[in-house]
Amino acid sequence: MRAEKLLAILLLIASLGACTGEAPGPKLLVTPVESPAAAGSAEQHLQAGPDGTVVLSWLESSDGKAALRYSVYEDQSWTRPQTVASGDDWFVNWADFPSVTRINSDLWAAHWLQKKPGGTYAYDVKMAFSGDGVVWRPAVSPHDDGTPTEHGFVSMIALGNTLGAVWLDGRNTAPGETHSTSQMPAESAHNGMSLRWATIDGSGQVLESTELDSLVCDCCQTDLAILSDGVAVVYRDRDENENRDISIIRLTESGWSEPALVAKDGWQIAGCPVNGPAIDSRRDKLVVAWFTGAGNIRQIRLAFSDDGGEHFSESVTVSSGMALGRVDVSWVADGLAVISWLDELDTRTAALKIRTVARDGTLGEPLEIALTGSQRSSGFPHMLRAGSDLLFAWTETGEQLRVLTASLPLAEFLAE
Repeated sequence: MRAEKLLAILLLIASLGACTGEAPGPKLLVTPVESPAAAGSAEQHLQAGPDGTVVLSWLESSDGKAALRYSVYEDQSWTRPQTVASGDDWFVNWADFPSVTRINSDLWAAHWLQKKPGGTYAYDVKMAFSGDGVVWRPAVSPHDDGTPTEHGFVSMIALGNTLGAVWLDGRNTAPGETHSTSQMPAESAHNGMSLRWATIDGSGQVLESTELDSLVCDCCQTDLAILSDGVAVVYRDRDENENRDISIIRLTESGWSEPALVAKDGWQIAGCPVNGPAIDSRRDKLVVAWFTGAGNIRQIRLAFSDDGGEHFSESVTVSSGMALGRVDVSWVADGLAVISWLDELDTRTAALKIRTVARDGTLGEPLEIALTGSQRSSGFPHMLRAGSDLLFAWTETGEQLRVLTASLPLAEFLAE
C-alpha cells in the first residue's frame, strides 16, 4: 500500500501545480486505481478492443526471467492479473513494450520480443493467440526473414476476426548494425530499418505481409487507428538527409497509400530520438501527436485530419522547452482531444501532463496528472478513454519500479 499512498500524495501535489512555478490550477479529481502490477513491473501499455475492453499489460522481471502479464479494467478497478508467457531469452527494452489486446469475445492476441543468435540486437517479434485470454497457443512470428537483426516497436489492432500488426524491421540492415550507428551515408540508405505490415488469423497464420516504407527511423514507436474503410499507420520517417519527421500511411479500399508527412518539422538528426507518435480516430477524424526537436527546441505538437489522413491541419504546439515527449492522445468529444506527455522538471523528475486541444487549435490549460522520473526507466506513460473516464498508466521510479494507474472523470475534466 505504500506506493498507493505515495501516489495519492503526488497526485494532490501535481493537481495544485507544485514544482512547476505556475499558479495553482483547479484541483482535479484524479483518483489512484490500485495497480494490478507487482513491484518490479515496467513497460506498461494500455489498449482498448473494438468492444471497449480496456487491457493493461506490463512486464515483471525477476531472476533473469521476464513475464508478460495483463489485467482488464472493469467497474473502475482491475481484474486479477493473468500471465501470457515468460522466458529467460526475451529482449527487454524500456521503449519497446509488449502488448495484449482483445480482438473479439473469442480471440485475444499478445506480442513480445525474443532474442535470437547473431548479436546483441538480434531479436524477433513473437505473437500468441488465445480463445479466452487464459490458455495461450504456441507463439508465432509475423515475419519469416530469419535475419539476426532487430524487429520490434509493434502496434496491433483488431480487424474483424483477424489481427493487423505493424513493426520496424531490420532485415535490410547489416547484421549487428543498430540504431546506435550515428549516420548512414546516402548511398547505403536503402539498407536501413523498414516499416512492415501483416495480417494474422487466430491460428497464427500470416495472411498478408508487405513492406510499407523502406527507410524509417530506427527505434521510435509506431501507432495505429481504425478508419471507416481501413487503417492509418503513423511513425517517425527518415530520409537520406536524416530528416526524421512524422509520416502516415493509410490502408483503404484502394490499397496502401504512399507515405505522407503529417507535418514538415524539418528535424534533421543523425540518430534515433526514441520518441514515436500517437494517433486516435473518431470515424475518419484523426488526431496525431508527436515530439520534435527541430530548431534545437523540444516541442510537443499535434495536428488534426477531417478526411481520414489525406490532409492535415497546421500543427499546434502544445508544450515547448521542457518537453521530453513520450506522448499519447485521445478523442474525448466531437472536436476535442486530450494529449498527454512528459515535461522535464529537473534531472531526475518529470511531470505527466495533459492538455485539451480543440479542432480549431484552442488550447486548454496544461494540467499535471502525476510525477515520475525523467530517466529512461520511467518508460512511456499511456492514456486512453475508458467509458466516462480518462485512464492513465505509468512507471513509478525510485527504489523499485512499479506500474501505477489512475483515472480522471471526463465530466469533471470537461466541465467549464
